[in-house]
Amino acid sequence: MNATTPRPTFRKPAVLGAVAIGAGALLAVGAPLAASAHVSVTPTSTAAGSYTVLSFAVGHGCDGSPTTSLSFEIPEEINAVTPTVNPNWTIDKQMAPLAKPITDSHGEQLAERVGTVVYTAKTPLADGYRDTVSFQVQLPADAEGKTLVFPVTQTCEVGQTDWTDVAKDGQTEDDLESPAPVVVVTAAEAGDHHGGAAMDDDGDGDHTEAAASTDAGTTDVLGRVLGIAGLVVGAAGIVIAASARRAASDAKRQA
Repeated sequence: MNATTPRPTFRKPAVLGAVAIGAGALLAVGAPLAASAHVSVTPTSTAAGSYTVLSFAVGHGCDGSPTTSLSFEIPEEINAVTPTVNPNWTIDKQMAPLAKPITDSHGEQLAERVGTVVYTAKTPLADGYRDTVSFQVQLPADAEGKTLVFPVTQTCEVGQTDWTDVAKDGQTEDDLESPAPVVVVTAAEAGDHHGGAAMDDDGDGDHTEAAASTDAGTTDVLGRVLGIAGLVVGAAGIVIAASARRAASDAKRQA
């Protein structure tokens, strides 16, 4: 090779290929994990005074250990809870005394309320498999603008995770290690006597629960889409890297 002949450059395509492969791997693996990084909640309604079905999704265990139970603490502002039957779980409503008896929306006197709802898996939910549990509540009529917190204790065959962290001023959920599911109550909506909640003819909220299940699955769909995108980017990176190696080999032969 002539001394004045510039040396061929091979590194840039190879570097781009490596970057593309790395980015693809992060998208393919990281996106689905981010989509199911904690116990999430999807409400069918957030309007003050409305009946809402809260669907809680879990898709991971405790450091890989299968989930055996999920225990939900019910905010003091909520007096009645109607759990949805799930064939994979048994359900236990644990009552808590009220400081003062109250009259509910049906005119009944209450001296206690549902303080905790516990779902126990009939067969432990393996890590990496997703399931949802749900229950119906009526949001307080005077709670517009309030954040209702539903702390969750996830018990596994080995260990447990307490999803109890609540964002403080200036924090977001991303800043929390174990965020608790929360529902921010919005303004009451004009509509039926249930405060705008979409109830079926029997008043049991089955239709709204189906809608909640659909919404709760949106996160999983997003994770899958991002994962596919990551695989595409990774494949492109492999093509770029292979082309770079062929170019380098050809250049060496010509030299």
